[in-house]
Amino acid sequence: MIYLDYAATCPIDEDALLAYIEISKNYFANTNSLHDIGGDAQHILENCRKQLASILGAQKEGLYFTSGGSESNFLAIHALLSSLPSSKNHIITAMGEHSSIHSTMKILEQKGYEITYLPYTATGAIDLAVLESSIQVNTAIVSIQHVNSETGAIQPIEEISFICRKYQLLFHSDLVQSFGKLPIPDLSTMVDGFSLSSHKFYGPKGVGACYIHPRLNGKSFYPHTTHENGFRPGTVNTPGIVAMVIAANKANQLISEESTHYNKLRQLFLEKIKNYPSLSVIENEAQLPSIIALRIKQTEGQWVLLESNRRGFAISTGSACQVGQQAPSKTMKALGYSDEEAKELVRISFGRNTSPIEVEQFAASLQDIAKNIHQTN
Repeated sequence: MIYLDYAATCPIDEDALLAYIEISKNYFANTNSLHDIGGDAQHILENCRKQLASILGAQKEGLYFTSGGSESNFLAIHALLSSLPSSKNHIITAMGEHSSIHSTMKILEQKGYEITYLPYTATGAIDLAVLESSIQVNTAIVSIQHVNSETGAIQPIEEISFICRKYQLLFHSDLVQSFGKLPIPDLSTMVDGFSLSSHKFYGPKGVGACYIHPRLNGKSFYPHTTHENGFRPGTVNTPGIVAMVIAANKANQLISEESTHYNKLRQLFLEKIKNYPSLSVIENEAQLPSIIALRIKQTEGQWVLLESNRRGFAISTGSACQVGQQAPSKTMKALGYSDEEAKELVRISFGRNTSPIEVEQFAASLQDIAKNIHQTN
């Protein structure tokens, strides 16, 4: 089986895995325990916090370890809101955000918050003029992901930050798909909160990070908890955090090299399929090269996924599958596609171990799938 679904999850890096095993064996104590073994684990934890903050260009006092990107998104939004007066009850986000943001917004709507969902332009980005015109006197937060997980479109994070600063709004960004793939300089000056997930950059699953700028007087969603300075409950996953920081450091060092690798694979794939008009690639003005979103016209993405799987290729649809049917991709809907077109989306995503021959093999297989559909129709 050839794996082309790295935007969903990555295998753990070998160095990160060895560190995970070592810490699990020798530093397994609860970091809140008062005995020496607990103190050793706490020392390791704080050293990891310092290292990751340095990689991110953030302040370690605002960095909290979590179970992953989804929890980080949920906790970040609530923490940022808690630092503001209750009269600030309007949030601006995008239609194509990750499901963890959408579910958080649904909860907040039930609590009386007003949510504005911005569509995407044809370039794949939000319209900055529409963002600015959506701001109200009661607007509290803007939450826009840096890289879209379905199409790889890159949002103009610096320009969004400028608008938020202009109107004194808090800015949260989901960096799950961008960290370790794109350089993000001066991050702590651009956002008030962000979210990371370890397994997207070759760390272990079940661990992530959330940042809330220390200047904000945010409150924990969970009262009376002591772990992570009261930010979240539960025994801290010290082995996972150590492994995540090792993976983060390596990913950050390899950004330039891997970007070159992904651009070559992307151009190879696009060249191989360019003569098949039924294959429609979703191109964006600014795009992560490792993610390719496309459609076989008039064919549900779920069927293409299953047929690709039968042929030995692991890819994904643009959205989660439900029992017996595929829901329309939120991102495709945000781009203006119909429900039927949005269900046609499939996503291919490359990793550091993806080879040109694997890309050529998949391109040939996809062409064959499209050809067979065309002949049948």
